[in-house]
Amino acid sequence: MESDLISKKELLELTKISYGQLYRWKRKNLIPEDWFIRKSTFTGQETFFPKEKILDRIDKIKNMKGNISLDELANMLSPNFMEISMSKNQLIQQNIVSKNTIDFYTGEKGEKEGYAFEKILYLNVLDNMFQSGKINFEEGKIILNLLEEDYPKYNGKNCELLFIRKLGISSCCLISNTCEIYFENGIKIIERLSLSDLLEELKIKMV
Repeated sequence: MESDLISKKELLELTKISYGQLYRWKRKNLIPEDWFIRKSTFTGQETFFPKEKILDRIDKIKNMKGNISLDELANMLSPNFMEISMSKNQLIQQNIVSKNTIDFYTGEKGEKEGYAFEKILYLNVLDNMFQSGKINFEEGKIILNLLEEDYPKYNGKNCELLFIRKLGISSCCLISNTCEIYFENGIKIIERLSLSDLLEELKIKMV
């Protein structure tokens, strides 16, 4: 666990940002509050961060903040949906969702004139899993129903999709990003996807 964290001092030195910048980005909600982890050390209380996530986030902020305002960037990096709708052809032409996944969705739910951002996220999740070869269409139906029924309950909070399989029987669930979860022997975790990370990548791709 400790190797997955980076101290505030190390972070500032590695990324060449100031203390003021870091906390300004925090106030602007560019960096989530729950990434600031207070821990006791031999020198007292220190702040640590999830290393991979914070380095990736700061890299994105530094690369993008020259093109858009911090408020626009905060909205892009937040787990909230965008107000947008795209047609089936737009999704395929912009390589956001493959034709096979769109065909799967329309076969289950019928044709749509336009897809709201929430639906585009669900399609993107399925597309990633179909293309990786980790799930079949029957399992895709299970995941799609879970997302449509339960993901809105998170109401803009970060969460992960967990897909598991045991003795050929598959199941899935949504869990909070900070949740620790343990399974009995024999259960194989097929996929663990951060929906907030996928949502963030999707927003950037669609801007």
